[in-house]
Amino acid sequence: MCTMTKSPVALAKEAIQAAQAGLDPYSSNFSRHDFTQQQLFAILVLRQFFKTDYRGIIQMLKDFAELRKTLKRKKIPHYSTLCYAEKRLLKKGLLKTY
Repeated sequence: MCTMTKSPVALAKEAIQAAQAGLDPYSSNFSRHDFTQQQLFAILVLRQFFKTDYRGIIQMLKDFAELRKTLKRKKIPHYSTLCYAEKRLLKKGLLKTY
């Protein structure tokens, strides 16, 4: 049974759990390790949920402390980090755009 949610916090929790099951924490051993792939995936899912662009979701993360807490982040990624992560995840076939 498929359940729908209207809560961005609940969606972020589900996205983190799904990403932990299917993604390595980091795309490379040599990356800066500022953000995990799971966190970036969850942010990209939230971007689709809010139907906004990269800069819009970054602003929402700045505004909503509860979302940052759910993602276990104090630092917010630059919008270009999300763009590169999305390209990487699309290339791996782990993310679809609608």
